[in-house]
This record gives sequence, C-alpha cells and structure tokens, in this order.
Amino acid sequence: MIDKETFHPLNYIKKEEYSGSMEGMRYMLKKVRKGEEDVIRVTIWPEPLNMLRTPEHLRESIDVPLTADGVGQAADWLNEQYESRKDYWLDRLKRPWTEIAY
Repeated sequence: MIDKETFHPLNYIKKEEYSGSMEGMRYMLKKVRKGEEDVIRVTIWPEPLNMLRTPEHLRESIDVPLTADGVGQAADWLNEQYESRKDYWLDRLKRPWTEIAY
C-alpha cells in the first residue's frame, strides 16, 4: 500500500515519469497535457512486462490534477485498485510472463 504521508513525487512528476509497483501491480504517474492544463495521468497494469509491452486492454488510467492534492488522489486510486483486485495482482507475481494470457 502507498502511504500518503510519505508519497510526495509531485516535483519529480513535473519533470519525469514516476513508476513503481505493488506486489504484481505496476503503475506510472506522468505529466500530460489535457486541454489547456497539465494533469497527472496515473496508469496501472499487471506484472511482469513494462507498460509499453503490456497490451493496451490490460492498462487502466485516470487523470488527476497536477497538485499535491492530485498526488493524494492518485495514491488513493492506486490503493483502491490494488485492494479491490489483490488476488489478480498477486497471481501475476507467481506466473512467468510466458504463461500469462494477454
């Protein structure tokens, strides 16, 4: 689980993509332009492949404000996605990528 008290990647996200994983669930936070403003796009996908190698239908994203509150929203969403599908994510850790049906 992401601890919102110590999860402070905002300044990093303003310049670079920020990625990590939680027991089978990979994630990336990236600044993107949406309309006339910048937002944080939060994307999740299953282990073991990187985001570009993972088929698009297995990736999910939301956009949140490019603010400290937006980072908090991102952490909440990541934690919700992990907890609501914990068995799915943990299963990804047990299988070699060649056995995972994409």
